[in-house]
Amino acid sequence: MVEATRGGWCSSRTITLDRLFLPLSRVSIPPRISITIGVAGVGKTTLVRNFIHLWARGQVGKDFSLVLPLTFRDLNTHEKLSADRLVRSVFPHAGETGLASAALTKVLLVLDGLDECKTPLDFSNTVACTDPRKEIQVDHLITNIIRGNLFPEVSVWVTSRPSAAGQIPGGLVDRMTEIRGFNKEEIKMCLEQMFPEDPVLSGWVLSQVQADRALYLMCTVPAFCRLAGLALGHLHRSRLGLPDAELWPPRTLCELYSWYFRMALGGEAQEKGKASPRIEQLAQGGRKVVGTLGRLAFHGLVRKKYVFYEPDLKVFGVDLALLQTALCGCLLQREETLASSVTYYFTHLSLQEFVAAAYYYSASRRAIFDLFTEGGMSWPRLGFLTHFRSAAQRAMQVEDGRLDVFLRFLSGLLSPRVNALLAGSLLTQGEHQGYRAQVAELLQGCLRSDGAVCARAVNVLHCLHELQHTELTRSVEEAVESGALARLTSPPHCAALAYLLQMSDVRAQEASLPLCLSQGVLQSLLPQLLHCRSLRLDTNQFKDPVMELLGSVLSGKDCRIQRISLGENQISNKGAKALARSLLVNRSLTTLDLRSNSIGPQGAKALADALKINRTLSSLSLQSNMIRDDGARFMAEALAANRTLSVLHLQKNTIGPVGTRRMADALKQNRSLKELMFSSNSIGDGGAKALAEALKVNQGLESLDLQSNSISDSGVAALMGALCANQTLLSLNLRENSISSEGAQDLARALCANSTLKSLDLTANLLHDQGAQAIAVAVRENRALTALHLQWNFIQASAAKALGQALQLNTSLTSLDLQENAIGDEGASAVASALKANTALTALYLQVASIGALGAQALGEALAVNRTLEILDLRGNAIGVAGAKALANALKVNSSLRRLNLQENSLGMDGAICVATALSGNHGLQHINLQGNHIGESGARMITEAIKTNAPSCTVEM
Repeated sequence: MVEATRGGWCSSRTITLDRLFLPLSRVSIPPRISITIGVAGVGKTTLVRNFIHLWARGQVGKDFSLVLPLTFRDLNTHEKLSADRLVRSVFPHAGETGLASAALTKVLLVLDGLDECKTPLDFSNTVACTDPRKEIQVDHLITNIIRGNLFPEVSVWVTSRPSAAGQIPGGLVDRMTEIRGFNKEEIKMCLEQMFPEDPVLSGWVLSQVQADRALYLMCTVPAFCRLAGLALGHLHRSRLGLPDAELWPPRTLCELYSWYFRMALGGEAQEKGKASPRIEQLAQGGRKVVGTLGRLAFHGLVRKKYVFYEPDLKVFGVDLALLQTALCGCLLQREETLASSVTYYFTHLSLQEFVAAAYYYSASRRAIFDLFTEGGMSWPRLGFLTHFRSAAQRAMQVEDGRLDVFLRFLSGLLSPRVNALLAGSLLTQGEHQGYRAQVAELLQGCLRSDGAVCARAVNVLHCLHELQHTELTRSVEEAVESGALARLTSPPHCAALAYLLQMSDVRAQEASLPLCLSQGVLQSLLPQLLHCRSLRLDTNQFKDPVMELLGSVLSGKDCRIQRISLGENQISNKGAKALARSLLVNRSLTTLDLRSNSIGPQGAKALADALKINRTLSSLSLQSNMIRDDGARFMAEALAANRTLSVLHLQKNTIGPVGTRRMADALKQNRSLKELMFSSNSIGDGGAKALAEALKVNQGLESLDLQSNSISDSGVAALMGALCANQTLLSLNLRENSISSEGAQDLARALCANSTLKSLDLTANLLHDQGAQAIAVAVRENRALTALHLQWNFIQASAAKALGQALQLNTSLTSLDLQENAIGDEGASAVASALKANTALTALYLQVASIGALGAQALGEALAVNRTLEILDLRGNAIGVAGAKALANALKVNSSLRRLNLQENSLGMDGAICVATALSGNHGLQHINLQGNHIGESGARMITEAIKTNAPSCTVEM
């Protein structure tokens, strides 16, 4: 599978191999110039070979009558070449005119490995050539073919590493594809295939890969995944007989490659610790190989040279006989070209970087001049530290990052564990170890510059990790966890935070940075924010310019952010417009939280216009943003067109009946919105009636929140009329309105007719006993409602009795909230009586309900037989010692209760101790609250000891 785009670098879709050269749409044409990019080892050459194999069998590329596969390794053997000779190098019998005779056929020319071309392509200074027989420099030939001066009818497919692909101007590229690395399942499958006969070993190797995020990310590259599997498999098999200090699984890149080198060295005897000439011979051979191949690897890296020919080996003094050893076979691959010459290349680029670092590490001990400028003029450089500084400076200056991993390995070779692993075979025991602290200081000095945290700076943190110097990273991680990041704003701290955003498993999922960031710090982190799945940036006093920066991140081609929270900042309509522009192109963001800002109607309009086009965002919160009726109108227009938004929060926005009517009209058309939060506005009865009309036809909305909206009985009557017909609404919140007992009659009729509503919140209305009794009658018949909230509704004992009788018959209600209603002991006893028969209720809230000892005793008797209630909240009553004893007796036999709140109940020390000691026979209770009961310090100690002894798994608050 490859990711395809046209002309740019932004991935747009995944296409299969059989569609690689087909039009992407009905109105487009097949590409002439296609480039496939991928990092080293991701499988570009494997993809090419697979395509050719399938083409030969007629399974892909059926439009091509001829495919000419060439590699830049082959082309490097020629100084000059004509277009005809190029064809005949692949097909010697193609005839004198080469492709000229095949002008009427469809031909694909494959050029694999542009990054290995010995001469960079120069499209600015290459002379045009149209004669296929004229011999010109190879790079000029390729340039003219790509431009269309030669073989204009031929399709050209170039593969390359990303850094080299930029040699070809974007205007000449018809299709850019990128090879996707392994996903989670493919990594697992690759490792299992490496050890098919030992599932225990493959499972252990996979666990080690997953334990380190840096290692896991690199294993998305197939070649590296196999290399890591080999090294870890060798470690696992070598565990017997090794000292404990060497048994630690690798936690850095350098440690992993040290194990690979030990495996390549074939040092089984060495690892068993037997002194023999064989051991010394192996060690000496290892150092000799690194000494010769290392120089080749290092200078190849510096010169961007990754493929070597026999003349190159001679220049660097590589003995060809040495290449026949098993060790070289694990490091270097041999391949013959079409011109019958031989090429050599390292098994993976990272191996070249490791061997190069090992060479530099050893050579710096004796080198007098700069190793990077061998053969050129340079000032004398003495000592390892001076050479390390030179390497660090070079790596920071190279924009394409080709020395990043080299510097990581060079730093890792200084770690004590790597030194122990390679001592005697590759390194001298303790060599350069005295420089660790100085090297760490030197690396941190590379982080002093201000500005955006670039990839080079993050690589310095990788180097410090390889060096096992983690103090800087640890200090930032602790600051993030404690909320003290705001004081750590220096460039090194920003770089460490950027590193954590990339490498920490938790940070990669959610970066929670409220109260932490200034605009400058955020700006420096922008390139790294792309790696996060979720960003929490609440309460940072961000203003509109910061939204411009975040908009640029969200518009980025590699943006992976799925959720972003920007609540309680200082964002106005300008900032909202910047974010809206990014939503026009963003394809990753699913949740945007802008609560408690000041975007106003115009900011809402910008976001609404973006929602008409955006097909990814599923949740948007504009709570407390002063969007008013105009803003609601704009959002309604978006809802009429949008088919992906499922959650919309518009509470506290001064929206009146006019804006509500526009939203209601949109809901008649919209089928995707599942949750609408409209609380704390001013919709009144007029708005409620408009929404009721929408609910009669809407078949998508599942949750509607109309809390605190000045809705009275007439508005409720309209809503309940709709509820009789609606079959999708699951939750309705009517808290803090003006619903009286008359409105409760309409509610009751709707509950008898409706069979889908599961949650109804009527908290803080004016139901009184008459209204609650009407609802109780409906609860007897209703079989759908699971949660009923009647808090603070002036309900007394008679209504509680009615609810108790309803509970004896109801089988669906699981949560009942009667708090702050003066039901007294009589009402509590009625509910308790119902609990003896009811088997559905799991949560009962009776806070501040005027319940005394008699009510508590009735509840205790019920708990002794009830087997389903899990939560009982009696906070703010007056059950006293007698009530506490009754509940304590119940706890001795009850096994279902999980949470018990007895806060502020005048228990005293005796009552609290009674409850605590009763837990000896109770193994179900997980949390108990005894605060505000005048227990005293001595009582608290006694209770703590009692709970430790009787119920150690139970949490107590006092």
